[in-house]
Amino acid sequence: MSIIKRSEWPSLMNGSWLSDFFDNDRFFDSDWVKKQSIPAVNVKESDKGFEIEVAAPGLTKKDFNITVENRVLTISSEKEEEKEMNEKEYTRREFSYTSFSRSFTLPENVSEENVNAAYEDGVLKLQINKKALPKEKVKKAIEVH
Repeated sequence: MSIIKRSEWPSLMNGSWLSDFFDNDRFFDSDWVKKQSIPAVNVKESDKGFEIEVAAPGLTKKDFNITVENRVLTISSEKEEEKEMNEKEYTRREFSYTSFSRSFTLPENVSEENVNAAYEDGVLKLQINKKALPKEKVKKAIEVH
């Protein structure tokens, strides 16, 4: 077994370790930053409509804001918590803030007025029903006499 030096993170011995860390894309491209704010989404299509499932554990149904405007469905959430713990000789205050926003362009064959949402066991489920599109009129050629 050998020890391998990891070059992914800056060295603390180097005088420019802060600039190395924050001045390039390693900080914002790291896995822990990417996984922080966007929940996983499943979209299922059937003959009757679409079902969208959003994995959002730890939230309540009051935390969601769902809108449909100009065929764009937007699902967003903001949650802010503050906890304070007083014990013997110290006080500890913890703050947490989480938010996300996901938008989906809806196809023409869905009914924007008929979107149903339910939240259960950490999963937000939206049901969007399809509607019948008006049939295209057949173009008729008229002969001139």
